[in-house]
Amino acid sequence: MFYKLKRFLIGKPLQSNELHDQKLNNLKALAILSSDALSSVAYGPEQILLVLATISVLAFWYSIPIAIGVLVLLAVLILSYRQIIYAYPSGGGAYMVAKENLGTNYGLIAGGSLLVDYILTVAVSVSAGTDAITSAFPVLHPYTVHIAILLVALITLLNLRGLTESASILAYPVYLFVLALVVVIIVGIYQILTGHAPTTAHTSIGTPVMGISFFLLLKAFSSGCSALTGVEAISNAIPNFKEPAPKNAAFTLTCMGIILAVLFSGIVFLAYWYGIAPSGKETVMSQLSESIFGREFMYYFVQATTALILVLAANTGFSAFPLLAYNLAKDKYMPRAFTARGDRLGYSNGIITLGMASIFLIIIFKGKTESLIPLYAVGVFIPFALSQTGMIFKWIRTKPKGWGWRFLVNLLGALICYLILAIFFVTKFGQVWLSLIFVPVVVLIFHQIHRHYVAVAEQLRIDDSVKVMSIAKKGNLVIIPVSGITTVVEKSLLYAKSISEDAVAVYIGYSHESIEKMKKDWEEWETGVQLITVYSPYRGVIKPLGDFLEAMREKADQSSSSMTVIMPQFVTKKWWHRLLHNQSGLLIIAYLLKVKNVHITIVPYQLKK
Repeated sequence: MFYKLKRFLIGKPLQSNELHDQKLNNLKALAILSSDALSSVAYGPEQILLVLATISVLAFWYSIPIAIGVLVLLAVLILSYRQIIYAYPSGGGAYMVAKENLGTNYGLIAGGSLLVDYILTVAVSVSAGTDAITSAFPVLHPYTVHIAILLVALITLLNLRGLTESASILAYPVYLFVLALVVVIIVGIYQILTGHAPTTAHTSIGTPVMGISFFLLLKAFSSGCSALTGVEAISNAIPNFKEPAPKNAAFTLTCMGIILAVLFSGIVFLAYWYGIAPSGKETVMSQLSESIFGREFMYYFVQATTALILVLAANTGFSAFPLLAYNLAKDKYMPRAFTARGDRLGYSNGIITLGMASIFLIIIFKGKTESLIPLYAVGVFIPFALSQTGMIFKWIRTKPKGWGWRFLVNLLGALICYLILAIFFVTKFGQVWLSLIFVPVVVLIFHQIHRHYVAVAEQLRIDDSVKVMSIAKKGNLVIIPVSGITTVVEKSLLYAKSISEDAVAVYIGYSHESIEKMKKDWEEWETGVQLITVYSPYRGVIKPLGDFLEAMREKADQSSSSMTVIMPQFVTKKWWHRLLHNQSGLLIIAYLLKVKNVHITIVPYQLKK
């Protein structure tokens, strides 16, 4: 029943050779990977106005020069990340840049910040989308948290179904949102030009405002920069693009930058002209749409598409988080389970982890967007700053042709990013102080995981000069499932050859390349034990291994001989060690085979502290 339910929810498994069909074209990639950045248009201008409102509505004209500053930073970031895409085509973004050019710890700070930021991306996006829904339908205000949790669960499920399938569905709301805002901007400007828009709702640009300060303007600028969150996602997800991946990713990034610049500047200008002030019960976008269209069809169309894009902006996190987790796990800084592809060829462990963590945040913060955005912005500007700094060091070290202007672009970007971080910590320390705790904690966890994997690898390394020799020979079919050449496997083979002359090792491979490598390594090891390889097109171990053992059991029954299965197994008392190695599948097979009267022997290997 569980299997049927799983197939109904996420679809039938895909074979590994179907991976190329899961790559995104530019149109779908723009929708999936730009949804976070584009959605920030719905709340970025509002964040600027919230700061200026602390002085007076007369200060709203400052939103225009502030928006120009945000656009300058956007241009710098787009140019910088285009360079990163070509320099690091395997993905990884700020993590790879910082690790290679600044050192491992800086890379882990960038990677850890981005992982937390993607969790916040989901929480902020869904919370903001829920705000848009409750703005249009105030009766739903008491159920904000419940709606947000339901939406996260639906997006998680959709991503588990596969990248291309989710992209095909989610592309429509993204482009409808872009269309809706383009209509808002065109109609709003048309009303201004034809005199149908109010001319007294705003103060003239340059009007003196009492109490305004340069520090307050910097604070409003840093708040407006929340509209730039999500810009880095494309550089993390380059492997998701069709070939040539770097070229397609760079083109998509440029398109995203242009669309974001047009929408952001248009909404900021119209909000200023129409004299829109932030309200606790209604978003700026809702007020602007009502001012332009009234509560007619277009108002509800804009609100509906805004709610959809804000919710679906979470999908950027679901696209980038699993790939970043994969890069960290590949370097042994996260559990290796994050390197495994699921039934639909996505990194399902990363998708599920992201969904659960974001639901936890929504519950903790009670779905309040304004409480999450400052922490969210800090989480993304730390990697921004480190990636810019890393590229500066890269250009100084390598000095490629034409590196001077690239150096200047990254230098300008780094200075602005560090300035914004400083402003956040000075002006909103009460909201962002958690980042001073969670970033070091995450980096510490990364190092603990890495030390464990390095220590285990050292323990499991075999002595090539020692050959596995038989001790005794007795009639019995012995099967030894192996996942590699380690000390645990060596001990298991020694035991197998001590009880039988008929010992067979079986290796389950997810790719033909891994199978060929295992065959070569096994032959060089000279164990005297036959190795049988089984290709698993659906990347599972339990079913192909179970099928193989069942076939061997039938063979043993026909020859009236007994059968023993020797399971190499780690033994550890620490729960997080067990989590990192996750060998429960072998124990499940052992249990199932015991039911079928097959003798099971588990060869334990105690991991040292």
